Amino acid sequence: MSTTTFSGRDPFASGALRVSVQDGVVVGVEPIAPEPGMAWLAPGLVDLQVNGFGGLDLNDGALAPATIIALCQRLAAEGVTRFLPTIITAFEPEILAAVTAIAQAVSTDPLAERMVAGIHVEGPFLSPLDGPRGAHRRDCVRDANPDEVARWQDAANGLIRILTIAPEVPGALETIRAAVAMGIRVSLGHSAASAEQIRLAADAGATLSTHLGNGSAATLPRHPNMIWAQLADDRLIASFIADGHHLPADTVKAMLRAKGAANSILVSDAVALAGLPPGRYRTPIGGDVEILPSGRLALAGTSFLAGSGDALRTCVARAARMTGLPLGECLAMASTRAASAIGLPGGLEPGARADMILFDWAEGDDGLALRQTVLAGEIVFSAGGGSA
Repeated sequence: MSTTTFSGRDPFASGALRVSVQDGVVVGVEPIAPEPGMAWLAPGLVDLQVNGFGGLDLNDGALAPATIIALCQRLAAEGVTRFLPTIITAFEPEILAAVTAIAQAVSTDPLAERMVAGIHVEGPFLSPLDGPRGAHRRDCVRDANPDEVARWQDAANGLIRILTIAPEVPGALETIRAAVAMGIRVSLGHSAASAEQIRLAADAGATLSTHLGNGSAATLPRHPNMIWAQLADDRLIASFIADGHHLPADTVKAMLRAKGAANSILVSDAVALAGLPPGRYRTPIGGDVEILPSGRLALAGTSFLAGSGDALRTCVARAARMTGLPLGECLAMASTRAASAIGLPGGLEPGARADMILFDWAEGDDGLALRQTVLAGEIVFSAGGGSA
């Protein structure tokens, strides 16, 4: 039985470490002396909200298993080793077709089987109001229905792992309880809920907040409001889009201080245009969208966001820059804590699956410069050498 080793600087402590791997599993971790030019070494990134990337769209109404497989390859080149393909508000036949395609990819392709940690269904049980609804289709928003969720889960072969729901919609509490019983984590988002409705949803079993600070009305009561309620409720782990566009730096910093890094995770919420060069594009949902040189995605000719255009590795570096938190804290929110939030093991310790990234980074950088992505002990991306 051969042993492979990976070495790099430790972002969670001083010094460096060597990770030994056999048959895709970590069998040993030991501290070593750092060397000049050594890369950082960290667990692979875990992204719980991915709508698409690099021109691949999960919500164009024509999702095929091949799209999921191609998306896995592109995300591996961004340092992601596990992710949740995210299906947004649509009519039930469209949702069923999409989750079926994802399940087919997972059952037939080894890379998808290793990388797809489940499915995130964001909607359709969301606020119908402009603002809280965001870019979700108004004609598809509807009352919550636990029987519909059961049909999704059946079509997905049990892969649905997160459901985002607005807790104020009719049927929400019953659906939350039913989804939790199916093994689905329930997240609160795209909502105009009161603080009391947030608390009732947590009582019913909700454990997450979807991209907190976004998917809400532009103007809220000073207090109480649903953002304060979610920040204060220790039963809810909050996800944040730290791309520098969805939330200002002072907002990210204050929210992370209030919620605590231990109860916070970073997501990309990347859309199909993420990773593409600046320019004007036509999209099936948002219409004409511009990618600005800053990376911001906006509805053409407006200041309104049209989704997230950055990979999770960029969000990690920007979170560190915006908040002043150590690199290790920001990495944990995008890897081990994200995995834990959906009940998955993570981290680099004996017995764990050997998922890791090696990268360059210095304080103030706008991203993690990826050298390698390692998935279950196999190098699936190497800078200059392409991806699996």
